[in-house]
Amino acid sequence: MKKLPRQFYNRNTIDVALDLLGCRLICNTDGVKTGGVIVEVEAYRGPTDPACHAFHGRTPRNEVMHGPPGFLYVYFTYGNHFMLNVVTERDNFPAAVLLRGIEPLYNIPVMGQRRNTDDFTNISSGPGKLAKALNVTRVDNGTDLLKSHIYIHGPSENSLEIMASPRIGIGNNGIERLWRFFIKDNQHVTPANKFTRENSYPLGLARKMKWELLGERLPKK
Repeated sequence: MKKLPRQFYNRNTIDVALDLLGCRLICNTDGVKTGGVIVEVEAYRGPTDPACHAFHGRTPRNEVMHGPPGFLYVYFTYGNHFMLNVVTERDNFPAAVLLRGIEPLYNIPVMGQRRNTDDFTNISSGPGKLAKALNVTRVDNGTDLLKSHIYIHGPSENSLEIMASPRIGIGNNGIERLWRFFIKDNQHVTPANKFTRENSYPLGLARKMKWELLGERLPKK
């Protein structure tokens, strides 16, 4: 697996989100290599997406999101958690993929210690948990994924069964769009509420049967 190039990120956000599944997120913060396989993501795309930070305009907080692709957009939320996002698409078009969960691979005891847990499936099964396990904070906002201590290797080495569902934690803003993608039956995916579980579909079925819920149609492959 090689470090993903700039052109990988400079594509439709839905495509990038899907192709990030199975790739490896690596972080060398404090000289310690931590990270794992990306198993869950969410797409946020442009000023017409009501769940996207850019929906209410350009601000100092979301400035990185408006920049060139392949950079890390890190923000603080709920007064407690940092979130890691990968900026996508062309410069000045605000879009990103939220990294929601990884399956730990490197220095797992260190990741668990940072999270104060020895439960393997609880170390990074959620975006806030993921940031803490990798020791990523606001100082990493704007990090170039091609030229820094945080990077992504890909493509996936395995054939994956992918599920699509509404995004988590957005209230009713854009809930009709099935823009959360995750690897089926993976134990490191965020625990979902009943609504999300009941509206999770195999990717192929989502494309064929749930066009009304996709907002902007998923590209065919």
